[in-house]
Amino acid sequence: MKVPVEVEDEKNEVVEPEVEAGENVVVEPVAEDADEDAEERARVEAAIRAGEEAAERELAADAGKLREERDELQKKLSDVEDQIEAAKQEAADATDRMLRLQADWENFRRRTAAERLAEKERAAEGLVTNLLPVIDDIERAIEHAGATEDDAQLKQFVDGVSAVHAKMLGVLSKEGVEPINPVGEPFDPLAHQAVGRVEDAEAFDETVAQVYQKGYKMGEKVIRTAMVTVTYGGPKRPAEEE
Repeated sequence: MKVPVEVEDEKNEVVEPEVEAGENVVVEPVAEDADEDAEERARVEAAIRAGEEAAERELAADAGKLREERDELQKKLSDVEDQIEAAKQEAADATDRMLRLQADWENFRRRTAAERLAEKERAAEGLVTNLLPVIDDIERAIEHAGATEDDAQLKQFVDGVSAVHAKMLGVLSKEGVEPINPVGEPFDPLAHQAVGRVEDAEAFDETVAQVYQKGYKMGEKVIRTAMVTVTYGGPKRPAEEE
């Protein structure tokens, strides 16, 4: 009797040899199959190693690309940061220039306003200075007319001239013009012009005794000093308390 036994040949095909029944069948391992298995394992291990090496090379290449991309991005980031800092500096410079320009404009505006005011004051001062001799003549005319004999018509004329004189002084007063009539006051060389000296033992020394021509000031500025006579020979004026 034959019993089928499965044996792998070189082509890995199963062969079923026939044996008779009752016969003792002994299957011995084939050495060639063992060698083939070893070679197969070697090929598999070699393929695995090759795959691992290829994967390692691929990973290394990918890592290199990533490093390059990282370095490039870092460079771009640094460039952007530099641009941001430059933009901030430009903005700060522009703000500083704007503030300086605004300050210059404010200074120019104030200076121009002050110059216009000073020019206006100079023009007004020139006009007032030219009018002062006319006022002096009117005052002398009024004083001279008042010393004449009583005359109704002349008195009416003098009253009219006095009214005109008062109106002129009122107009000048609105412009800040004030007369300087320092009779009995201490002599002030900045506001008075001494044209003579009068001995007076009863008055304090250097006191204005008489005003020959009134002075005028416009605001705080003396535009014409008063022509006066000054006393001497009297007691010294006591020092004024602070």
